Amino acid sequence: MTKRTNRRDFLGRTAAAGAVGVGYWTGTSPVLKAQESALQGLSAACIGVGGKGGSDTSHIAENGVNIAALCDIDGDTVNKKAREFPDAEKFSDFREMLDKVGDKIDIVTVSTPDHTHAAAAVRAMRMKKHVYCQKPLTWSIGEARLMRETAEQMGVVTQMGNQGTSEDGLRTAVEVIQSGAIGDVSEVHVWSNRPVWPQGQGRPEGEDPIPENLNWDAWIGPAPMRPFKKGVYHSFNWRGWVDFGTGALGDMACHTTNMPVMALKLWDPVAVTAVKNPGIFEGETYPASSALLFEFPEREGLPACQFYWYDGGELPREDLINKLPKRFQERIAKQREGGRKTSGALVVGSKGMVFSANDYGAQFDILPEDDFADYKYPDPWLPRIPFKAGNDQRQKWEFVSTIKGEYEPGTMSNFGYAGRLTETILVGNLALRAGEGKRIEWDAKNLKSTNVPEVNQFVAREYRSGWEL
Repeated sequence: MTKRTNRRDFLGRTAAAGAVGVGYWTGTSPVLKAQESALQGLSAACIGVGGKGGSDTSHIAENGVNIAALCDIDGDTVNKKAREFPDAEKFSDFREMLDKVGDKIDIVTVSTPDHTHAAAAVRAMRMKKHVYCQKPLTWSIGEARLMRETAEQMGVVTQMGNQGTSEDGLRTAVEVIQSGAIGDVSEVHVWSNRPVWPQGQGRPEGEDPIPENLNWDAWIGPAPMRPFKKGVYHSFNWRGWVDFGTGALGDMACHTTNMPVMALKLWDPVAVTAVKNPGIFEGETYPASSALLFEFPEREGLPACQFYWYDGGELPREDLINKLPKRFQERIAKQREGGRKTSGALVVGSKGMVFSANDYGAQFDILPEDDFADYKYPDPWLPRIPFKAGNDQRQKWEFVSTIKGEYEPGTMSNFGYAGRLTETILVGNLALRAGEGKRIEWDAKNLKSTNVPEVNQFVAREYRSGWEL
């Protein structure tokens, strides 16, 4: 972008489009409901309360929200969290929980494996509950579209848990790029140290006894039923399995691509190619490493752009690595020698580059460093969250304060924005289904490939009986 975008224009376009950057509530119903709830005190029901879900629950409570119900398929997990919230009702199936306490709550948090996000969040939004949902927003592209449409229809406040969006540094980086400091951007390169869980393997044979305190049926949720195997799916390794997770791309791209996607409006790719693609192993798990190329056309005055994604140790080409600050070149050299894998996001412009080794895009360098030694940052036009704490806490404050009607700019990673981000990212997983080097032409409006129709079956899924949306 060569002309500066002012805050008023940016926010106005977002409200009109439903998701181009920062959410800004213009209607009256969410605000009126929020003010009414604020007078009575807000209550939440939390789905998935272990690990990340445990901190999500606690952070919501820290903002003065009463935790009325806790749900987790693991009885040990929900009992542990109940020690922090002894008055909360306990459940192992979110359907039962929402049916029972739906009239007593204002907020629902969803911190489950990817494949149950939409099943829980859409149900909650249709009950007119405000929803905080972990990233990636959904397991499938079709669910991402449904989530943002439902949020808009129901007029609820929403937020996806890519907490870096709340960082001042990410918002500054977006302003730097949109101000034209590095010129026209034609390439973006993002690489990740993920996966850190098993991928590239087939389904194990046999089954193990289901632990007495584990609701395996509810864990499987809308996915096809399969036998329980201890330590294979629950509680963490589900990310690598295509029925439950979205792989390295789904896990980290909502963080690591967030800054360039927001800055450059990288929505609706016209084509995606798996440049390196060992394939979906036996139809069960994502490959151990991959490299993808997304193609974006000209959009809103911005030039066409190519976005490259790398995971499992894959890296951008050598001439780009050589332009990074020496300290990062040294880290990458160690990676090549078998050391710890690195992450990074590099935005390549005609006048310079923005590089972030921070997964959230919150710390960044403008390159070449000598050329930008005296660079003056543009005056801020994106809102800043007036709450100093960790990014997780800041994002929960933004969410709850928006519900209360106390924070006018609204949630930046609302489902309008987050839904489009997730749609963009998950098209990459279609390329992994198609095979190495096969260019998928993508019709984003109609959510289908026009030249590789066999991948269209993976845009959405048929839900298991009882779990339909």
